[in-house]
Amino acid sequence: MASRGHLIDASVQVFFKSDADLRTYLREPFKSRGYPHVDVPWFAPPGPRYVEGSDNPDGSHPGSDPEQVGKVILDDRGFDFAILHPMTAASILPDWHLGTAILAATNQMLVERWLESDTYADRFRGTIRVNPRDIDGAVREIERWKGHPRIVQIGLPMQTEEPYGRSHFKPLWRAACDANLPVAVHLEMGAGITHPPTPSGITRTYSHLAAYQPMTFVWHLLNMIAEGVFHEFPDLKVVWTDGAADMVTPFIWRFDTFGRPHLEQTPWAPNIPSSYLPDHVYFVNGLLDGPGDADFADEWLRMTGKEDMLLFGSSYPSWQTVGPDDLPRAWSEEQRAKVLGGNAATLYGLDAAVPASA
Repeated sequence: MASRGHLIDASVQVFFKSDADLRTYLREPFKSRGYPHVDVPWFAPPGPRYVEGSDNPDGSHPGSDPEQVGKVILDDRGFDFAILHPMTAASILPDWHLGTAILAATNQMLVERWLESDTYADRFRGTIRVNPRDIDGAVREIERWKGHPRIVQIGLPMQTEEPYGRSHFKPLWRAACDANLPVAVHLEMGAGITHPPTPSGITRTYSHLAAYQPMTFVWHLLNMIAEGVFHEFPDLKVVWTDGAADMVTPFIWRFDTFGRPHLEQTPWAPNIPSSYLPDHVYFVNGLLDGPGDADFADEWLRMTGKEDMLLFGSSYPSWQTVGPDDLPRAWSEEQRAKVLGGNAATLYGLDAAVPASA
């Protein structure tokens, strides 16, 4: 951690200004194609989709104006750096050619508009979005941007047709390790090709969906451990960016009871499952994560090393936006310092970075 302790918001959602704005970054045959809007998913939250005050005067999409976002996150809330995550529905589109084109356009917009030409560009860090349904295209996009000094991670969707432990994703993990970039898995917006959010099918209510959805992150994680991904790629780091840290402890405890007795089934992952968590696995805290402001919250954070895995993320401008005051009061000062910036500074190489205007 830096000397005074950087404050880092590890999850700020950014958008195109409008559909027409996105199309200015596309070429034919994709520019005139139809595709789902990011704000049209199967389920809607219980109220406005974006936090009050995030609307722009020109009517552009919340989270699309670098000046407005920078003022809120960096000036008003006092963060030194913001990790930007472009939001899209592109990586779950049936046509993966179109999806890859939209993601490439998204990355171009992120770099030009947020990372290279803005008042806050020196304090923004970016996530490039790549398409897991097009591994070759994803690797090319990583190669395209891996040398940019303000690109700090690779973004993938939570919703996939297969779990991330499957072998055909290996070129993606290899490219991420070669680029020395963490991989951030985030809930994809909009609608597209996805499995039902529960093993029993579609949920009826948003509350059921929100309660269960983090399980998908854990499912991906456990599959990656069992399939030996972290053993084969010891430098791979994965950030689960929509909560689920509160679920990893009971699941990894249960997984450990099977880890060694069933070693003959997974010789490619010879270590106890929980040993693959440190330095590989990170979570961004979520508004709905438990146990909330409980007296034992500090003890819960220590279990399975979560205090070294958790990153603060506001999710601004989502309706689930959180601030430092929403963190449990029972956390120690050391735990708060790790979550509010120490862990992210180490992960993203920002320990020695000095924001020009912080």
